[in-house]
Amino acid sequence: MKYQYYPGCSLEGTALEYQLSTRAVMEAAGHELVEIEDWTCCGASAAESLSYLLSLALPARILALAETTEKPADILVPCSACYLNLKKVEEKIKKEPGLLEKLNEILSESGLTLKGKVRVRHLLDVMANDVGAKTFKALVKKRLERFSFAPYYGCQCIRPYAVFDDPESPRSMEPLIEATGARIHKWAMGSKCCGASHINTDPEVSMELVRAILMAARGADAIVTVCPMCQMNLEAYQGKISKIGHEDLHIPVLYLSQVIGLSLGLQAREVRLDLNLSVTDTFCKALNTAVTPD
Repeated sequence: MKYQYYPGCSLEGTALEYQLSTRAVMEAAGHELVEIEDWTCCGASAAESLSYLLSLALPARILALAETTEKPADILVPCSACYLNLKKVEEKIKKEPGLLEKLNEILSESGLTLKGKVRVRHLLDVMANDVGAKTFKALVKKRLERFSFAPYYGCQCIRPYAVFDDPESPRSMEPLIEATGARIHKWAMGSKCCGASHINTDPEVSMELVRAILMAARGADAIVTVCPMCQMNLEAYQGKISKIGHEDLHIPVLYLSQVIGLSLGLQAREVRLDLNLSVTDTFCKALNTAVTPD
C-alpha cells in the first residue's frame, strides 16, 4: 500500500531515529511512503498562541499539497503533535461552516485549494490496522523474549479524536509489541500526560508528571512511545528527576518503530539507537541475546 508521508520538523532533527526506523519498518512490511513535496511546519504547539487561524492555515497547506496528487492517498504522520494538527483541520472543515472557504482564501495566495479529500492517519493506526501484528510477527528475525516493554501513547495520538483506540485505556500498541516476542509491562500510565511543551514553561509540574510515569515503568526494560515530544520529556530529564528525588529512575525510552525494526533484524545502527539519550550498554548487550526463530 502507498501512503503520502508527512515527517514534520522533529523527525528531520531531534527525532531522526524515529524517521529512519519508520521508513525501514514500513518498507520491510511492503508499504511505500511518498513524502509530500514542499511540506512545511504544521505549527506544532506554538502557532495557536500567536493566531488561531494561522494554526489551521499551516496544516491546511499540507493537506492541500497532498490533494494535488492524481490519486491522493492517506497521509501517514508519525509525530503525534503533527498528526493532531493535521487531523484537527480535517475534522473542523467538516463541522465549522465557512472555515473551508476562509482557509482557501489564504491558500489561494499560494495557488492551492483544499477540498477535504484526504484522510490523516497516525503511524500507530497504520501499523496496527493496515499492516497488523500478524504481518510483523511473520517477518520477525529476532524474538525479543528477554524484554518487557511499557507502551506509552501520550495524549495527542488518541485525544481528542478517538479514531483508532480508546483514549482512556489504549491497547493498539500491545499486539505489535507482543509480535516481537516481548512482554507487556502492565501499568495504568500509558495515556497519562507527560507535560508536553509545558516542560519549558512550567518545569516543576511537568517533571512531576514525568516522574510519575518513570516510577510506574519500574520493572520494565524500556518505555516504548510513538511521540517525539513524549520521548524527549521521558528521556532527557531522567537524570535531573532522579537527583531531585534521590532515586534511580533511569530507563531506556525507544520508539515503537525502533523496537519493531530490531525484531525484524535491523541492526542498532540502522534504527539509530545511538541517538537515544537513555539507551544503556546493558540494554544493547541484552539485544544480542535475542532468540532467532526456528
